[in-house]
Formats: sequence, structure tokens, C-alpha cells
Amino acid sequence: MPAERALLVGVQWQDDGWDIQSSMEELAQLAETAGLRVVGAVTQRLDHPNGKHYVGAGKLAEIKALRDELAYDVLLVNDELTPAQLRNLEDELQVKVLDRTALILDIFARRAQTHEGRLQVELAQLEYRLPRLTRMWTHLSRQAVGGVGLRGPGETQLEIDRRQARQRIALIRRQLAEVHHHRERYRQRRRQNQIPVIALVGYTNAGKSTLLNALAGSNVLAEDKLFATLDPTTRRVMLPSGREVLMTDTVGFIHKLPTTLVAAFRATLEEILEARLLLHVLDITHPKAAEQAATVRSVLTELGAERYPVLTVLNKIDRLGADVEPAKLASEFGLQSDIVPISALTGAGLNLLRERIEAMLARIEQLTEITVQVPFRDTDLVSLFHERGQVEEVAYQQDGVWIRGLLPAYLLPRFAPYLQTGTTMARRAARLG
Repeated sequence: MPAERALLVGVQWQDDGWDIQSSMEELAQLAETAGLRVVGAVTQRLDHPNGKHYVGAGKLAEIKALRDELAYDVLLVNDELTPAQLRNLEDELQVKVLDRTALILDIFARRAQTHEGRLQVELAQLEYRLPRLTRMWTHLSRQAVGGVGLRGPGETQLEIDRRQARQRIALIRRQLAEVHHHRERYRQRRRQNQIPVIALVGYTNAGKSTLLNALAGSNVLAEDKLFATLDPTTRRVMLPSGREVLMTDTVGFIHKLPTTLVAAFRATLEEILEARLLLHVLDITHPKAAEQAATVRSVLTELGAERYPVLTVLNKIDRLGADVEPAKLASEFGLQSDIVPISALTGAGLNLLRERIEAMLARIEQLTEITVQVPFRDTDLVSLFHERGQVEEVAYQQDGVWIRGLLPAYLLPRFAPYLQTGTTMARRAARLG
């Protein structure tokens, strides 16, 4: 079956560090990953996307005229469209219209391998499609037949479709909650075993899976494609001293990552919050490496991991010219400390990386004295304090559990929202006295 022909459309309307050309090149990569054949691209600069058709009237006429010349089957838009914009474009052009979010969700659906991954993708797809169901049923006016006690106009097909979608969303959330509880029990055992976890994070296709394979001697799927890894994979890695760590490969991030996808994959991405150290794998050869690094930092902030210790791994140095210094190049991107240049493909720099990981673990595992007030809704943190720290004093108050003690530095970000100031501590001490 021949590949569908796609015309790309993008609007430059916000200053987020990405120029329209680079953003459209990435959209073309996404299209090819999804099996589409890109036959052309149209861009426009606006203060904000047109509320009716995303692009202006003149540009819409140009896109319409290109239909005969390029014979495109799909219009692929570089932003997430509103339901109205999607419907209006389809009505105007009489072709299938996909926005960036729908395209990424389609790629995730193709690549999800595990039961959990498929559930997460389906949840994201349903939540994305629910407000857009109107366009699927505007031509329908048939009514459902009411049963005994339900006589009357009944439900329209649209209402039935929405209700079924909401029921499916509720079911998937319950199933994911069960998977989450199972994962949490696994994490609990992992904490008790005192084996540190290191999370690989980074932009999609930066080389995280290749690095995991190189360090662990494993065979995790590593392809030169966007989103080759969706499901978290954990392997044991030996450090120079003989100490073992667990290294987890996580889903890659991307510019304009759909919020529905981040929400659906939150349980999986919580692996990042269990880590003592984050390895940020960065493709140092990419022309938009600085922007990719900023995107990763933004997603980590959204997940609540912005304070976690990070070691930045400058990958693919084998592709740099002999006269290019990776560290100097990194400084141009604002990366001046805790960086290690490597090639996951050739193995260059991996011994140094192992040494730096061990040194950073020794540094971040030092005990720090803190006082926290943990609300009862987060009593799992109380258990964590007892398991991994040294509790010197504890008191159960009306508004939560007050704890003073020593905690490994890598856990401080987890307790940061509940740290007590000197004034609060004095009041608390007086109350305890």
C-alpha cells in the first residue's frame, strides 16, 4: 500500500527558541516515522494562529491550490489544533487533517509494546479525541431508541460516543492505578535493597538506549528513529569500584510534547523521581542541541524533578570534527559543569562516565540534617524518611507528621516542599515542649 502524501503547515507565532525551519524539519521526521511521505511544506509568520483556520485566508487559498499540484492526502499541522480549527480545515480542504499532537500519539500507539504502555497511549488518545468527537458525527441525527422508563428523545449518537469514551477512560485509569500499585511495590523492594537508581533522560533519539546497552552489555532496542523507546527499561550497571547501580531508560522528550501524553505517562515517568542521579543524554552534534536541552529541562520541571542532581552526557562525539572540543561546544549551550563527552556507539569516554557517576553518587549520598512537616496525604514520604534516613525526632501533629533527622542529599528534592524554616521550627519546638 503506497504511503499517504503529507503537506506540512506551520505558523511561527511564539519565541520559544525554535525557528520555524527547525521545527518543521522535526515535524517532517515525525511524519516519516509515522510512515507518511512528505511532499511539501508551507509556513507563515503570525502574531498567533488564526482562530478559524490556523493560517490566514491567503495562505489557506495557497494550500488549497497546492492540492492539485502535490496531490497530498493529509494536511499535517505543526501545532495542536482546536476542535473548531480541525473541523474547519477538513471542511475547507476535503482532506484528512492531523495536528502535531495526533501525529505523536499515532507514533506512540505504533511503538508501545507492553500492556502498560498501550494503556497509557490509549488514555492519551481518548482524552485528546473526546472534545473533537463532534466532527465525526455532525452528519448524524439519528436517535437511540429508549427502553422502558427511558421513553422520549433518547441520546444522539454523539452523546453515546462521548459516554462510551468517558467510560473507557475511567476503566483505563483504574487499570493504570493497579499497574502503578504493582510498580510502587517493586520500587519499595528496590529501596530496601539500597541499590541506587540512575535515570537516563533526554531528547528523543539522543542515544539513551544505545548508552544503556553500552554500559550494561544489554540489547535494549536502539534505533535511529524518534521514540524508539516508550516503555521504561532497567538494567544493572557495574561501576569501577564493583558497586552495582540500576539504570533506567525512559521515554524521550520532544518539542511541544502533548500535555495529554505527559499526563498519561506520568506513572512511568515517576521512575525519574525515584532516581538519585539523572543522566541527561544530549546529542552534541544536533544543530538544535541547546534548544533540545532546554526542552528536557522544561519537562523535568513539569514533572517536579528540576532540583535533582544531573550529569550531562554529551553523546555522539565520534561525529564531531577532530578540531571541535565537546566541552567548549557545550559551554556555548550554557553547560559548563558536570558534563562528560562520550560516544555510546564507539565506547569512547564510557570509563570516564562510570567514574563520574560513582563520584557524584558519593557526593549526593552524604547525609544532611533537615526538619520537615509532611502532610498526612504524603505519608509514603514518612516511610521513605525512616527507610533511607536517620530519624532523630518525630511528632504527629494535627496537620501532619513533624520529623527532624538526617537524610541523603539525593532525597532532598522529594522533601523540598515540606522543609521547615527557622521560625516554623521554633514554634514547633515550643509546641512540642
